[in-house]
Amino acid sequence: MFAFTNDLLLQARLDFFPATRHLHTVQLPFSLFLALRFLKPKRTFVSVITVVSVLGVTLGIAVLILVISVMTGFDLELRRKVLGFDPHVVLSAGGAPLAEWRSISPKLAAYRGVSNSAPFVQGPVLLSTADGAVRSAQIRAIDPVAEAARPGMRESMVVGDFKLEGDSAILGLDLARSLDVRVGSKITIYPAKDFAPVLDALNEADAAPNPKAALKKLRTLILPSELTVTGIFASGRYQYDSEVLLVPLHIGQELYGLGDMVHGISVWLNEPYTAPAYASKFRAKAFPELQALTWIDLNREIFDAIRLERNTMFFLLLFIVIVAAFSIMNTLITVTVMKTREIGVMKALGATRTQIVWVFLTQGMVVGAFGNLTGVGLGLSILKWRNEFKDWLAARMGIEIFPPGIYQFRDIPAELIPSDLAIICVSAFVICSLAALLPAIVAARLEPVKALRHD
Repeated sequence: MFAFTNDLLLQARLDFFPATRHLHTVQLPFSLFLALRFLKPKRTFVSVITVVSVLGVTLGIAVLILVISVMTGFDLELRRKVLGFDPHVVLSAGGAPLAEWRSISPKLAAYRGVSNSAPFVQGPVLLSTADGAVRSAQIRAIDPVAEAARPGMRESMVVGDFKLEGDSAILGLDLARSLDVRVGSKITIYPAKDFAPVLDALNEADAAPNPKAALKKLRTLILPSELTVTGIFASGRYQYDSEVLLVPLHIGQELYGLGDMVHGISVWLNEPYTAPAYASKFRAKAFPELQALTWIDLNREIFDAIRLERNTMFFLLLFIVIVAAFSIMNTLITVTVMKTREIGVMKALGATRTQIVWVFLTQGMVVGAFGNLTGVGLGLSILKWRNEFKDWLAARMGIEIFPPGIYQFRDIPAELIPSDLAIICVSAFVICSLAALLPAIVAARLEPVKALRHD
């Protein structure tokens, strides 16, 4: 009986669609054949409504791939830049100088997984050059021997050498450009300390009968240092390249009047993502009097903001695919009305409701499949040429869509994770298939007699 019904349906297909008579030898499934035939009109290669439906899915998938990849790439690239420049764990006394810091490194070396540790002094400073340029910056006074052992620090050098000896300094690329200095240039550093003693000394100089002694005292309070630029680094993160200045440890101690004390100890681990566990160990056992902050703690706000924006953008942009699904539903409802008599003939010849439902579900699946293919192709193409397009907009139209001062990167980072791509494609396919469910049910519920009388 089932074979007889299929034969009748095949004959009806040939009667209603004579243009396909020469294709009767192609053994396509019944539902798939009719779905493809309904999507293709009689006089043109493809229906305009079908093209619009596929384009809607294509654009939705392409935009989703682009945005999710950029947000993921931004998060991963930021982590790489942070790990290449910042220590994994920072031990400090909560703002107070560390006096007995020399005894900390041997204790840290006893921990398996700790690769290196070094003292540092960090704080704001004012920079000036012989040409009169003045900038504020962040000084980071380090142990050059310990820091030179880190491959990320050496690889970031673009001009000069990683050489911090005597009165020397290494500047970030953007900071060097803003000051118009190069290797061999001289810069003067003023510590941005508490200015209350400086103001008191100025008042004393104004009131003193012999201001020379007061001015001499003022010079000792300001204590400027003249340094020679020995190198320029580019970390790839705008915040570092435009603000950070590396100097030897003794320069930082002199600027802030620390003597032999430091601001903290930098700790590097073999596995950076184990930093929270090691920080807990340091606080609980070895150094309960110290504050232990990980690289994740120091950048938590940025990472949380990126994660929140990524998830929010995914759900918002998914509505583009939902809008495209309504276009598919509209297409199938139109097909249902136009093919009412054909549906009646098929049901009169023995086609079941399940077969009719699968005809329209297959149409939604075909549109979703084509939309997935074209959307993935378009999205990957945009990802490949994203930075070229950004540079073209900036050069030709003056539109800066990715300012490095805000996003901290010169190029647009992107990272397409296979699981994200799978979620996007599967979600779009399921939405398109569900959009075809309502028209399929409507078509399956048509009564053969009423459908044959439809004009």
